[in-house]
Amino acid sequence: MQTEVNLKSLVRKKDKVVYKKKLRSDEIRAAWFGRIFIWIMIAITLFPIVAVISASMAKGSAFTQTTFFPSEWTLENYRRVFEKTNFLLWLKNSLILCTAVALVQLVLSVPAAFAFSKLRFWGRKNGLMSLLILQMFPAAMALPAIMGIVFTYNLTNKPLVLILILAGGSAYNIWLLKGAVDGIPDELVEAAYIDGASTWKVFSVIILPLLRNMLIVIFLFAFIGAYSEFMFTSAILKNAEVQTIVTGLQKFIKDQFSANWTMYSSAAVMAASPIVIIFMLLQKYIASGLVSGSVKE
Repeated sequence: MQTEVNLKSLVRKKDKVVYKKKLRSDEIRAAWFGRIFIWIMIAITLFPIVAVISASMAKGSAFTQTTFFPSEWTLENYRRVFEKTNFLLWLKNSLILCTAVALVQLVLSVPAAFAFSKLRFWGRKNGLMSLLILQMFPAAMALPAIMGIVFTYNLTNKPLVLILILAGGSAYNIWLLKGAVDGIPDELVEAAYIDGASTWKVFSVIILPLLRNMLIVIFLFAFIGAYSEFMFTSAILKNAEVQTIVTGLQKFIKDQFSANWTMYSSAAVMAASPIVIIFMLLQKYIASGLVSGSVKE
């Protein structure tokens, strides 16, 4: 009896009809145009990456070669970066600085987003709009005032000062997190209050676990922003022992007579590696975190 049932199920699976939608000619053309556009954009994106990688493995000091790919591949430039520069020190300083900035921004942004989303207080709407308006002004406008304070109190060459400067002004992160918190049903928060939970309990036990993916996205954005920041970093950190990746790379191309583009390219490839690795490891969290709060109940 069991054998007959199995045979019938196999026959049903074999006879199962798969329906496929037949595309119209205009839909086929639109699909091909979309594919061609994507291929062109991929080529445009990959071209500078391939150019920098090929330059990093070329001999000499010029960025451009007689051919797009070097005639002879070598890892000499990578070896010279480690031997003649403090690249590992720059990388260590950058990782410490960027991690601290990202953590401080999370500590400041997450409670603010929760307050603007789930709490009711005077000035809530105007306060959020004020943060957004302040974020519209470029950071260069604040540079003279900030540097005046730094030089007055002799705060140069202090990474902690740079961390505090870069960690502030995270209105964009607050807006992103607020959208994610808005996606959490109010009924869930109200049920916790009815059960006797305090505001801190609701925030730490209910809100934070549901924001895990979005927290990873905010951490990554803050990390990349601090990793590539040059203006304040070059103005505050002058000593060699506190240099970061962005200020260290400048040493290869500081003027047109001493520019060493091949070493610069190899250092740039290695400097970009941590960001690429982080993106690869956190890819699934980034995809889900970016759409957090996009669907409202």
